[in-house]
Amino acid sequence: MKDRCTAILLAAGKGLRMGGNTRKQYLDLEGRPLFTYSLATMDNCDIITDIVITVLKGDEEICKEMIDVCGLGKKVRKIIAGGSERCFSVYKGIKQIDWPCNYVFIHDTARPFIEEDTLKRLYNEVRIHKACVAGVPSKDTVKISDSEGFVVKTPNRKDVWIVQTPQVFEFEMIREAYEKMVHSYVDVRAKGVVITDDAMVVEFFTGCRVKLVKASYRNIKVTTPEDLVTVLAYLKEKQEPDKQ
Repeated sequence: MKDRCTAILLAAGKGLRMGGNTRKQYLDLEGRPLFTYSLATMDNCDIITDIVITVLKGDEEICKEMIDVCGLGKKVRKIIAGGSERCFSVYKGIKQIDWPCNYVFIHDTARPFIEEDTLKRLYNEVRIHKACVAGVPSKDTVKISDSEGFVVKTPNRKDVWIVQTPQVFEFEMIREAYEKMVHSYVDVRAKGVVITDDAMVVEFFTGCRVKLVKASYRNIKVTTPEDLVTVLAYLKEKQEPDKQ
């Protein structure tokens, strides 16, 4: 029997570092909103069976309209309002899954160039390890600093990865981990722990080891205007073969 895999696509960010009046998930890239690029990949990948999209409260209808105009959304079951922080948006997305689900793919739609091959590698690994994340080995030397900005440690570069999304987990495990996170969030923050990705939730609340899975250096996250230059260059490069 085929596994059921739900993708939770996060498009509820405010995009404050981008500047301008348009939130980054809705930025026009070659005639389409940014968030629809990763949606199209999920829509067309056989592994993904269901999709939940989280958006800013009040954007549910406009998001649906954008998806319809692009001819996408055949797997979208729900478009919901996200939370005040990324982790709460993920939690709300997980709570919406009331259909059969084996694995959950959590992805930031600010990463438009997720590839189907990466989704397949993640799927193969999560079936073995229960938890895995997309990432790439760091090309740069990384320094660990103290609170005053002085170097305290230089980890071996071969052991350093830049973590991306999707992050993929066995459904029951990630659901229980997020339940624990939400119920103890105040205490966790009081200890100085800041939840920045889903793998942290699993590591902190389940102890499950998370497998790193090689993705692509092109799976960048659009955060600042400078990132758009790179994204537009990638799009132009992808379109060149079609013109030949």
